[in-house]
Amino acid sequence: MEAVPCRSVRHHQRASPRLIGLCWPRVAPLELSLLKLAPWVAFLPCDGAVMIHSLFLINASGDIFLEKHWKSVVSRSVCDYFFEAQERASEAENVPPVISTPHHYLLSVYRHKIFFVAVIQTEVPPLFVIEFLHRVVDTFQDYFGVCSEVMIKDNVVVVYEVLEEMLDNGFPLATESNILKELIKPPTILRTVVNTITGSTNVGDQLPTGQLSVVPWRRTGVKYTNNEAYFDVIEEIDAIIDKSGSTITAEIQGVIDACVKLTGMPDLTLSFMNPRLLDDVSFHPCVRFKRWESERILSFIPPDGNFRLLSYHVSAQNLVAIPVYVKHNINFRDSSSLGRFEITVGPKQTMGKTIEGVMVTSQMPKGVLNMSLTPSQGTHIFDPVTKLLTWDVGKINPQKLPSLKGSMNLQAGTSKPDENPTINLQFKIQQLAISGLKVNRLDMYGEKYKPFKGIKYMTKAGKFQVRT
Repeated sequence: MEAVPCRSVRHHQRASPRLIGLCWPRVAPLELSLLKLAPWVAFLPCDGAVMIHSLFLINASGDIFLEKHWKSVVSRSVCDYFFEAQERASEAENVPPVISTPHHYLLSVYRHKIFFVAVIQTEVPPLFVIEFLHRVVDTFQDYFGVCSEVMIKDNVVVVYEVLEEMLDNGFPLATESNILKELIKPPTILRTVVNTITGSTNVGDQLPTGQLSVVPWRRTGVKYTNNEAYFDVIEEIDAIIDKSGSTITAEIQGVIDACVKLTGMPDLTLSFMNPRLLDDVSFHPCVRFKRWESERILSFIPPDGNFRLLSYHVSAQNLVAIPVYVKHNINFRDSSSLGRFEITVGPKQTMGKTIEGVMVTSQMPKGVLNMSLTPSQGTHIFDPVTKLLTWDVGKINPQKLPSLKGSMNLQAGTSKPDENPTINLQFKIQQLAISGLKVNRLDMYGEKYKPFKGIKYMTKAGKFQVRT
């Protein structure tokens, strides 16, 4: 397939139907306007340039355990620039997502303890390559249950077959899971045994039924005994709280994940009680954007199975409620080898919901030799080598707040640390969207049966940091 030069949105509305609607990136606001008009246009390379030349999968040890090349073979030595950046980064998540080299650009994402590194030779919008890499990870997870080095190695033939379909000559082609599963059958024990005996592959005999239709994300002839549609509203809160308890910065990253198993070709509408909360929204290509713009209603023909309907961002601090608080008293004495450590965790603005899965971590200063602490609930571990304190709290009971108290033993002769350690929190709250977003109703048209419908909410911590 030849690359189509980027001249105008109108021009690309006549582009290959196999590309239409298959790729919808998580985009920055400046690029969102283009994608509102034609979500596939930005994936088409300009001036005949190949988008992605090669893909390298690198484990946490720095070993390249899988590589795939599309246009030409790129030497593994190009990853030396990535390894240098990895050594400079304090954590794996801090490796720069875009690395410029004399002849290539390296774009990477880090998920499931694996770096997915794409190699390109010409400048392209980096968000689109990064979004494609996320799609690769999600596809592997959908195919194999988990995305891990072991699972990828065990299914290496299927991995190569899937990657060959996802990219055509270097740019994304089929990224929808439904279409891919018709092209390449997911591995099963029985299919693996049959393929071993007969020498056949998982490649399907026919093209996907929906590949050339106006709804390429949904196959035809879908039938279910039990018709059901479930939607999960999941919000992740990132916040930095100062030592006095005031909020320095807070924002919410939200997604609505769907699991739709409906017979036929249903047409769904989803409305919200307060849709104006949603900002910087990125949709699945099945959503009719004009209706969202005019009525703030999601109208769509859903893909079959699991998919992400939309992702959104809430950055206005007056709309971000902080669901937990931390009381702390961490003191290092000038002329003593002892220090005091006390923290208490409690609920705040949770609408009466229980906070569970609470995990507190803190990186202590190098001068701390050991800690003698007593938790009121849960278990704690202090690693004297890495100086990392971990407290597994569990659920928070508002009637009896969990606390961790005790003393710290400091190295003799060392000066008082310049600053106190920060406290990082992990938690989740079921049946609560912290932004206040609520689904009003879900309606179905085009089919006569009555499906079972369910909505679930969850809030969890992203990067939630308390300074002491």
